[in-house]
Order: sequence, then structure tokens, then C-alpha cells
Amino acid sequence: MQRNVINPASVFNSLQYGFSQAIEVPVGRRILLSGQVGVDAQERTVGPGMAEQVATSLDNIEKILAEVGGDLSHVVMLRLYIVESARDQQEPIAEALRERFPHNPPPSSWIIVSGLSLPQWLIEVEAEAVITLK
Repeated sequence: MQRNVINPASVFNSLQYGFSQAIEVPVGRRILLSGQVGVDAQERTVGPGMAEQVATSLDNIEKILAEVGGDLSHVVMLRLYIVESARDQQEPIAEALRERFPHNPPPSSWIIVSGLSLPQWLIEVEAEAVITLK
């Protein structure tokens, strides 16, 4: 996929946190994904920790994109909704993003919220992807 990641030296270095400042994608099919939480295919929460929940959220995004011929390299924007009680658990999130997006990571917004649909959920990850037209 043709894309231009934008990380100007005139703003802070977001790459250390696993995301870019902006991305330009000239053409493709735009895929908008619902927010994904740390649940498996049987709707079981994967674990109480942020690391497990963010990893599963990203796994779910990857599986959904595979259904339309894409993968994580097609992600052009992430929105992460982090519950207030997990505000101090941002390093596992950054680590997961650096692992899944080691080169030219997508931009992202990290939003602190009072809660999610179930009290055991710590994070919800919403994604947008662009898959190159063939």
C-alpha cells in the first residue's frame, strides 16, 4: 500500500510511543472498524491486565482486516479509549503498538474515559484502514 507517514521534527517524537503524527494515503478502499476490546471469539475477557487486553484488541483488528484482504499494515488511524482506572498503564499499550507497528506506525489518539461497556474492560481500540485498490 502506498502511504506517506508524516513525523516532522517540529513536533514531539511520537514514534517512541508507537504511533506517527499523520499519514497520507492517496487511494484505496476505506475500512472502518468497530472498537475492539480484549475478548476472544467466545466473548470471554482474556485477562485482567492491560497487556493481554490490548494484545487481544489488536489481534481482533488483524482478524477483521484479514477478512477483507488486509492486515495491520493497512491501518491508517487508531483511537484508543483507556479507562480512567488504567490511566497509569500506558507503557503496555505503547509496547504493543511498537511491536505490531514497528515501521511507519499509524497515527493514534489516546482518550481517557470513565468506563467501557463492561467494568473489566480496560481498553477499546478503534481502527481505520485503507486497502489498495486492485
